[in-house]
Amino acid sequence: MDCTVFRRFGPALLLSAALSAPSLQAADLMDNADLAGFSGNGLPALSGAVLTSGLVASVLQQGYDNNAELTQAGRSELAAIVQQGSDQEAFILQQGANQVAGITQYGIGNVAAITQMGTDNYAAILQNGSYNNASIEQYGSGQSSQVIQFGSGQTVQVIQYR
Repeated sequence: MDCTVFRRFGPALLLSAALSAPSLQAADLMDNADLAGFSGNGLPALSGAVLTSGLVASVLQQGYDNNAELTQAGRSELAAIVQQGSDQEAFILQQGANQVAGITQYGIGNVAAITQMGTDNYAAILQNGSYNNASIEQYGSGQSSQVIQFGSGQTVQVIQYR
């Protein structure tokens, strides 16, 4: 995967790791065999072999009644969800190649969804507060979107086609 995509996504992952407690777990998932391992700093342990040809999915959750769903089909895709709080939902769907998606949520009742179909797309959502709603849909190639919301009761929707 192109390193520039990871340079763009790196700040979101670093922010997620800095704000997350080290004891986070993907306790809501039945089978974690397909999830990437985590390094000592809370970031996904990403090996070069996995990034160049595979799919990497990471989920970190702390709190109650959080829901995270990741679906990927294609090659060289990275998806990460971090949730701290309660009653939050996060959904990522990626189909294609060379795509990166990340959702980070802190608070209560936040909902976020990312759908990417195509190649070389990047999307990130950061929500801190209560009852915020954000979605990004990208179809095609070479698109980038980032949503950052602080506060309560906000809604944003991004749709891009190329």
